[in-house]
Amino acid sequence: MKRDVYRVNRKDKQEMLVAYCCILPMFLGLFIFYILPFFENVFFSFRKMGTFGNGVFIGLENYRKLLQDEVFWIAFKNTIFYAIVGVPIVLFASVFLANLLNKEMRGRTVYRTLLYIPAITIPAAIGILWRWILNYQYGVLNYLLEKIGLSRQAWLGDVNLVRWSIILVCAWSMISTYTIIMLAALQGINREYYEAGKIDGASNGQLFFHITLPMLSPMIFFSFIMITIGILQIFDFIYLMVDRKSLAYQYSYSLVTYFYECAFTKSSMRGYGAAISVVLALLILFVTIIQMLVKKYWVKEG
Repeated sequence: MKRDVYRVNRKDKQEMLVAYCCILPMFLGLFIFYILPFFENVFFSFRKMGTFGNGVFIGLENYRKLLQDEVFWIAFKNTIFYAIVGVPIVLFASVFLANLLNKEMRGRTVYRTLLYIPAITIPAAIGILWRWILNYQYGVLNYLLEKIGLSRQAWLGDVNLVRWSIILVCAWSMISTYTIIMLAALQGINREYYEAGKIDGASNGQLFFHITLPMLSPMIFFSFIMITIGILQIFDFIYLMVDRKSLAYQYSYSLVTYFYECAFTKSSMRGYGAAISVVLALLILFVTIIQMLVKKYWVKEG
């Protein structure tokens, strides 16, 4: 009996060893490319750094300057704006489209295929495409506006329009991915719930609000967190769509854009850029904690 237990334990240990060996490369990658750079970045945020070397320790001076930096506050407010506007658009649109595509309709496969195209298109291509569509002189959108008797708009040059243009393009690029996620979650809901609801005389609206949304809430919560984190880190669409020589570029800054400008374009401000990225990390952490705290009030478990 003892020999059998010994053999089982030995076999379990061998399986655990193999399992750890399999996941070791992933953990090494996470440590080398994510965890270590993060703490190194925190270290840099307390230093004044030039192009080379580790710079000079200056304590909280970089963070003190941030509080007095007008451009930083523009970037901070823009980042909050992008999240407040973009997250609801992506969530509502993805749930609506997923619910629509989950129903029996002619050409449903074609619609699903078309919807999936933005999800497999790289952000650089999307940014360049929309920069052409929104161009003031030869953009397709302004051409269509003129055809219906409206005036051209400087979508990417007007300081009042540029943020809206960027977040709408960003939301458009994200909707397809989360629609697919929502559609997969919808197809996992037991059809017996709907059949029971119809027997009780429930309307389509009642079925949606009392069955679909509660059963979909865990996936909505997951998407809520991921969309928020993604939009708070918005960079590529700003960088690719807006002319960096225009005033609108500065007024479209996100925290990541301003970090890039300080840390890479102005390499003498690497420590200052590191402080900006730490603030962004704390912002994401704070928002995620708030989301986790309110989860119990609206997410249906099990």
